Amino acid sequence: MNAAEAYAHLRALERPILSSAEASVTWGQNESATTHTLRRLEAAGLIQRIRPGLWAVQRIDDPLDAAYFLTRPYPCYGSTWTALFRHGLIEQIPRSTYIVSLDRAQTISTSLGQFVIQHIHPALYGGTERSGWSELATAEKALFDTVYLLGARQGSHIALPEVTLPYGFDEDALDGWAERIPSKRLQTITRAGVGRVLALAERETKAATGADV
Repeated sequence: MNAAEAYAHLRALERPILSSAEASVTWGQNESATTHTLRRLEAAGLIQRIRPGLWAVQRIDDPLDAAYFLTRPYPCYGSTWTALFRHGLIEQIPRSTYIVSLDRAQTISTSLGQFVIQHIHPALYGGTERSGWSELATAEKALFDTVYLLGARQGSHIALPEVTLPYGFDEDALDGWAERIPSKRLQTITRAGVGRVLALAERETKAATGADV
């Protein structure tokens, strides 16, 4: 099997990223032969190694598209600083891609950049919208996740950069998520932190979004 045939088999799976084990099954090769074939395809510029054992078989324009493949079988979604920036709540561009997952907390270095995986309690998982191969927290859930996770690590000493709430931001939704926090201590810390952030936040007007007034 030449490189073109091997690559065609991978593209036929219609998945942007796959593991070495999946390539082995697809080609019917043993581990050694699969490694050799993958390296040939990488040298030809047809695939990109994301991290050991994980390969992109097509161009990845959005690092968030790789998140699903980094934490599986655990689900995940983009949140905290990544989602806050994408929704326009903060201006600072995150240096890493921040993910919330049921997987353990960890930092993963890849050829697409660094991914910070943040573990969250199953009762608090959700509040997302589809984004490519992954999910992105809504503006409200991104703010909640940020305050909650900071509170879990730092207690009541929660500090966020300047926050701008987009027009239509549902402040009541944050209280609904706070109700789900199993720990009463963290619930209190999160509610207080959310309250401080909302009190200091700027708010976009309808005209600022370009909508009809």
